[in-house]
Amino acid sequence: MPLMTIKDLEEVQANLSAAGHDYQLELEEGKIIIMGPSDIVSSEISAEFLRLLGNWVKPRRLGRLFDSAGGFIMPDTNLKAPDVSFVQASRLLQSPRYFGELVPDLVVEIKSQSDRIKTLEKKIQRFIELGAKVGILIDPDAETLTVYRSTGEPTELNNDDVLTIPELFPGWELPILELWPPIFTEAESESTI
Repeated sequence: MPLMTIKDLEEVQANLSAAGHDYQLELEEGKIIIMGPSDIVSSEISAEFLRLLGNWVKPRRLGRLFDSAGGFIMPDTNLKAPDVSFVQASRLLQSPRYFGELVPDLVVEIKSQSDRIKTLEKKIQRFIELGAKVGILIDPDAETLTVYRSTGEPTELNNDDVLTIPELFPGWELPILELWPPIFTEAESESTI
């Protein structure tokens, strides 16, 4: 079977869309990978991470944040879409109406119910090898967050810790405990009606 290209992926995506299917696709080593929807816990964590970081990034005009639909063409010709990504303003003055043709400065992967940790670790390590400054793996099951940098071993954080990324977001802090979806009581849900 011949290796697929970005053009082939775009054609498959267009055909799927025309048929009423909205799948996210990635290209890895010439193979198209279909990304299924996330479970809602992973989706909620992604939205919260984007909100909390976006509240810091946007007023300071530090750069651009992207969700899992934002695709990046890597130097190795793969097309990847991290769950959350960030590109510094100096590296992307204006977003193109196409895939980003650069490696994001920050990539975040959030483990879905069906994901394998080792696969996500490899994906983040590859981003770091290609030039990402920071990679983050969030595991909702273990309630941990692991930070990867090109300058050392991964660091695991838990609910007692605070995430900082001074090389990209000086002064920004995120208590890990704030990432996890809240559990509401019946009294809370009734009082909002």
